Amino acid sequence: MIKVTDNAKSKALQLMSEDGKNGYFIRVGVKGGGCSGLMYELDFDNTLNESDKSFEDNGIKVVVDKKSFLYLVGTTLDFSGGLNGKGFVFNNPNADRTCGCGESFSL
Repeated sequence: MIKVTDNAKSKALQLMSEDGKNGYFIRVGVKGGGCSGLMYELDFDNTLNESDKSFEDNGIKVVVDKKSFLYLVGTTLDFSGGLNGKGFVFNNPNADRTCGCGESFSL
């Protein structure tokens, strides 16, 4: 399961509304790259694939592809507007190492 904080929920709903993507969900995933080996992906989507895992937390639907789920189980999705920059933040308990910007990780 992936948890969604109140900050992430508010920002996601705001962005989806601004982009005319009402009824969409958050799709998160992992791909190779970044300075630590794996990078997080986040997008708004409205198409479910057969192998997707779907969760709802804090009133937000989150969908993850089967492969990425193994890397993201137990992750909390947050949104930060602080001094380190604005953006969605993945608090991943499975990551052994993360880069300085927090956009990539390794296991």
